Amino acid sequence: MQGKIIIFSAPSGAGKTTIVRHLVNVLPELSFSISACTRDRRGRSEVNGKDYYFITPDEFREKIVHEEFVEWEEVYEGAFYGTLKSEIERIWSEGKHAILDVDVKGGLSVKHFYGDRALAVFVKPPSIEELSKRLVARNTDSASSISSRIFKAKFELSFEDQFDEVIVNENLEEAFVKAEKLVRDFIRPDEPIV
Repeated sequence: MQGKIIIFSAPSGAGKTTIVRHLVNVLPELSFSISACTRDRRGRSEVNGKDYYFITPDEFREKIVHEEFVEWEEVYEGAFYGTLKSEIERIWSEGKHAILDVDVKGGLSVKHFYGDRALAVFVKPPSIEELSKRLVARNTDSASSISSRIFKAKFELSFEDQFDEVIVNENLEEAFVKAEKLVRDFIRPDEPIV
């Protein structure tokens, strides 16, 4: 079996992480690709090698120099996030397909790097107003943080036509069904439709 990559990208609050978690739970052929980052762990709940690979900014820069990332970005000054090539290879060596939950620019970079071996899915909210409501309801961000996320979301929505598929996440159950079908059709193209 040749390993494939399924990329989910979206503006913050559109629901991509929830959809990716669902897919990992219902499709045993998938394995979540763990990103590398330079931020500190949030409390004791985050585990190195499970939630993220937590590395120092210097280690991250060293890996950039040695071209160890499929994609990476300095999200904020000194705050790097990226997908390691070795993480994709680890998943493929286990006989699984990699599923990624990455930002829009990162998703497009991964799609460009792997071409037809990758399926790039853009998850979008039904509207900017609904996205704002969801971010407020999460109760995890300050008002200024929500404002900057909305500003960024408007920019990210302009890239939707560069993705292979788009899911409008208005109803989460319907989004799950559409995501499952897209992924199944991609990783099992020869399986008969029942």
